Amino acid sequence: QVQLVESGGGLVQAGGSLTLSCASSGVFYANDAIAWFRQAPGKEREFVAATRWRLGDKIYADSVRGRFTISRDVPKETVNLQMNSLKAEDTAVYYCAVDPSPTPSTMKNSHNYDYWGQGTQVTISS
Repeated sequence: QVQLVESGGGLVQAGGSLTLSCASSGVFYANDAIAWFRQAPGKEREFVAATRWRLGDKIYADSVRGRFTISRDVPKETVNLQMNSLKAEDTAVYYCAVDPSPTPSTMKNSHNYDYWGQGTQVTISS
């Protein structure tokens, strides 16, 4: 059973930056897609960004493109989400998730992700 652990959340002022990290209890496999989703109070869980471990390709939600960067740290076996120019509307619980058999067309769909972390709170003060 894969266990994912997110870290790096916190409280930051609007315009600031945070970096989230996702680590696995095991390893990330070549075909894995690792994604970040977020859920704000009273809202549906939404896709933020994803990357595939071997290919390193990246996709982003329109709302974060140009502000957030997803990256792999291969030696550390982590996937990071660098978040810049943060806005109040970025406030949410951020979740890391893994899809062991992704396709480019499914990487934004939370239903395809089999493994989830517990989430880390990100709060942006305006």
